[in-house]
Amino acid sequence: MTAPEGSARTLPEDLERDTFDALVIRTDFGDDAAWDAVTGELRQPWGPEGEFPSAFQVIDAPAWAGATADEVLAAVGGDEYLSVVFLADAHTMRSPVRALLALTTLWEDETGLDPVYYQELIDSPQPRDFRTVPGAVHGIHVNLTLGNMDFAEFATSAATEPDRTLRPF
Repeated sequence: MTAPEGSARTLPEDLERDTFDALVIRTDFGDDAAWDAVTGELRQPWGPEGEFPSAFQVIDAPAWAGATADEVLAAVGGDEYLSVVFLADAHTMRSPVRALLALTTLWEDETGLDPVYYQELIDSPQPRDFRTVPGAVHGIHVNLTLGNMDFAEFATSAATEPDRTLRPF
């Protein structure tokens, strides 16, 4: 599926996202009930005892229907304060836990690196994405924003789960 004719996959100009607001982009529009479940979970307070209010911005526009990870990354690349973006894609809508796709915006293509200096990075590139339940989105975003953890740590944790989906920690 591609964006409807005459529409563009760009961030809204009036998007006033605070640094600590997670950004969630809906790319699948086939199941409104599933989407409502995702946003309902995102609205829940988070933290060890639910002491922090949720903080997120949603882009829920048909222009994003079927957008690929690369298209999303190209659109959000200009936000220097955004280190991760979350996609509500077809997998999210079919998943019983509503697993969003977390994408790092800091990912780099290793194909142009000089192997003399960067062979280890070329052989073992950093992960670019992983799945997470909506209840973990805020903790991931805040910890990445503060530099408490890096994206690879979250991706590694997700990879150890039986369904490869990160839960709140």
